[in-house]
Amino acid sequence: MVTGRAIGIDIGGTGIKGAVVDVGTGSLVSDRIKVPTPSGAEPEDVIEATRALLDRVADAAGDDTLPVGVCFPAVVQHGRTMSAANISKRWIGLAAQDLFAEALSRDIFFVNDADAAGYAEVRFGAAADEEGLVILTTLGTGIGSALIHRGILIPNSELGHLELDGQDAESRAAYSAKEREDLDWAEWAERLQRYYGHLEFIFSPDLFVVGGGVSKHWEEFFPLLDLRTRIVPATHRNNAGILGAAALARS
Repeated sequence: MVTGRAIGIDIGGTGIKGAVVDVGTGSLVSDRIKVPTPSGAEPEDVIEATRALLDRVADAAGDDTLPVGVCFPAVVQHGRTMSAANISKRWIGLAAQDLFAEALSRDIFFVNDADAAGYAEVRFGAAADEEGLVILTTLGTGIGSALIHRGILIPNSELGHLELDGQDAESRAAYSAKEREDLDWAEWAERLQRYYGHLEFIFSPDLFVVGGGVSKHWEEFFPLLDLRTRIVPATHRNNAGILGAAALARS
């Protein structure tokens, strides 16, 4: 088992969060510090805000040598951000890992935010000890996803962008669609059934883990789903990215 401490930083469209994590237990061992994501989320501004946040977290830990994991709302391929969700389009194609590492003055592990959350659920949460294929989905503004097989992360799955009935799946099944179209739980569950049924057909997973803020209303829609695959709510919602990024930095 991997042990020790690491710093996890979760960069989102509205906030940047960070804390020190005990990667053996999956617990925060410092206060979680959060700062607003700079308006427009331009690369230079986000990197500077992250640098300042890391300084505060490291000072609180009393250790500026801890490994650092950073998760980010983009496809991350060979250290480059290849998409941009709720951030400046200038991130697309940017060598972001190198830019962060230079600004933070240390090597970092750089990963997609949904992938980090999925890894956290496998290591410390709802999918712990699951030996088969786990698919985590976050139901929010869009649908983020993570694929983990026997504890190994398969990055950048982007399953919210599967074409389903001629549309991006997330345009109809994300929680934002429920709010935008004023759907009741039963109407939204019909769309979730179509989405998860499609994932089930393609991947034959052993477990679905459902994250995102709506997972706290689990009892409203879970009983309305009829799937072969076991489906459970995520354990770590607001802290999942921090936990996963830190654990990957120590892996």
